[in-house]
Amino acid sequence: MTSPPIPAGELEEFRAAVRKFAVDAFAAKAAYWDEKEEFPRENRELLAKLGYLGLVIPEQYGGSGLSILHATVFLEEISRVCFNTALVCQIAINGPSRAIEILGSEEQKKRLLPKCVSGEYMFGIGMSEPGAGSATTDMVTSVTPDGDGWRLNGHKVFCTGGHLATHILVFARFGKTKGAYGIGAVIVEKGMPGFTVGKPDRKMGGRGVAEAELYFDNVHIPKENVLMVGDENSTKSFRVLMSSFGPERVGNAAMCLGVAHEALELAVAYSKERHQFGRPICEFQGIQWKIADMATQIHATRLMVHHAATHLENGFPNPLAAAQAKLYANEMVQRVTNEALQIHGHYGFTRDFPLERMVRDSRGFALGGGTVEILRNTIASIVYGRSFNQRRD
Repeated sequence: MTSPPIPAGELEEFRAAVRKFAVDAFAAKAAYWDEKEEFPRENRELLAKLGYLGLVIPEQYGGSGLSILHATVFLEEISRVCFNTALVCQIAINGPSRAIEILGSEEQKKRLLPKCVSGEYMFGIGMSEPGAGSATTDMVTSVTPDGDGWRLNGHKVFCTGGHLATHILVFARFGKTKGAYGIGAVIVEKGMPGFTVGKPDRKMGGRGVAEAELYFDNVHIPKENVLMVGDENSTKSFRVLMSSFGPERVGNAAMCLGVAHEALELAVAYSKERHQFGRPICEFQGIQWKIADMATQIHATRLMVHHAATHLENGFPNPLAAAQAKLYANEMVQRVTNEALQIHGHYGFTRDFPLERMVRDSRGFALGGGTVEILRNTIASIVYGRSFNQRRD
């Protein structure tokens, strides 16, 4: 299904408005959040006040009800200015709130979504485990029946913003199942007995939005906090839940696009100003070819991202389009930021310029939300029309 077209003028007006807002509100402290490794709380509060955290949440739940394409443009422009603030937006716009909106019960939507819009609630995702990263179906975190509710036990890692989240969407195994069978999802709330958060991890990029380990020791989960019960007799529930990562993948690609776009703009401007051998370095063919390749790759990425944002299946982006957009964008942003730094020479390597930060921030895109290797497996499976067993039996 293709979403209704948005007039080009309307989308560009929206882009211009977001660009101005981002520059005015976030540019001054973009380096600060990275340098201090501090969460941009004041930025999140402003985003909530202006309604941006509920950009795509339907109006009946307090949101703006805009399209996924609007969200991709929004993320692109915020990423051009402040990557850490864009991460905050990504979690709010393309994280668990999207899964709740499409897969949740009406009670869950009414209870949770309005407070996601207001910023009172902040969600995280508990999926990866120490022994189950790319091999997601090796997860051992489990849910067992307990009266009219459930008990959750397990350990999750790399939860972005997990130390600050009020709620965590936790993927877990229902019943004594193996592989993709029986995997479902529950909502854990901060303060539930048995739920503890580890010390935030220090990381290479996106340093203002840390990641944390999560521990679940016999946590009682009321039935109203079950998003999807794992089907012990099939892989259906797991496949549906994995489709909910489509928005995250498209948002990830949109952020890559924003970072790369800004890196290109900086490289173009610098190459006009920097003189060597008596002339601007933009007059050297070697620089011109770098800029041409960067611009072409960015253009191709934008087309792929917009295609993925407008081709939906059951409310989520088409899995093939989302995987292809993320794969291409993840590798593109590393090439472009690296070339932009190279054009700046040793100045780009210093912390007086934003290029070294962009290179660091760009690296994590290819890890979260599906590594580029796993994305290639996914794409190949769809192209072949069959799944491939990656396990050594």
